[in-house]
Amino acid sequence: MSNTRLLLTATLACVLSGAAVGATDTGGVDAPQTQSGILLDTIRANRKAFVAVNLQLGAEEANSFWPLYDRYQKQINAIGDRVAAIIEDYTASFRDLSNDKALQLMEGYLAAEAERLQVRRTYLAEFAKILPGRTVARFYQIENKMDAVLRYDLAATIPVVDEKRSAPAK
Repeated sequence: MSNTRLLLTATLACVLSGAAVGATDTGGVDAPQTQSGILLDTIRANRKAFVAVNLQLGAEEANSFWPLYDRYQKQINAIGDRVAAIIEDYTASFRDLSNDKALQLMEGYLAAEAERLQVRRTYLAEFAKILPGRTVARFYQIENKMDAVLRYDLAATIPVVDEKRSAPAK
């Protein structure tokens, strides 16, 4: 089973890495929204498979966990969609970014991150009702590791604000 887990881990890492980079490529013509949606759906489907392989829940635990996981992911995905829209807005305008627009985007991003943390905090108690504490901790670790891979790849594609360039007038 460990070989299967290793293979799935490697496959998921490749899919997540390639999808994250492809979804945020700022060079050339923007990818159609449908392609972006397909990439998000692929990442989300693979994420669930990755969790399934790494948690290895019993039948009773799985029957209780997966409906809760789906509700959790629905809320997390909605927040992720907002962050993706913020990133798209930023990458489309970063060359001519005004100070006001930069602050607006940061406020939106930080609000989304605070909401993501609140969702995770809320669901912790829900997951703890149906899974042992160590399994819940493992689940959150798996989630954090997948997020770290995505954020790492995403960070490589998001241009940094050039503060030496003068900001356009308000």
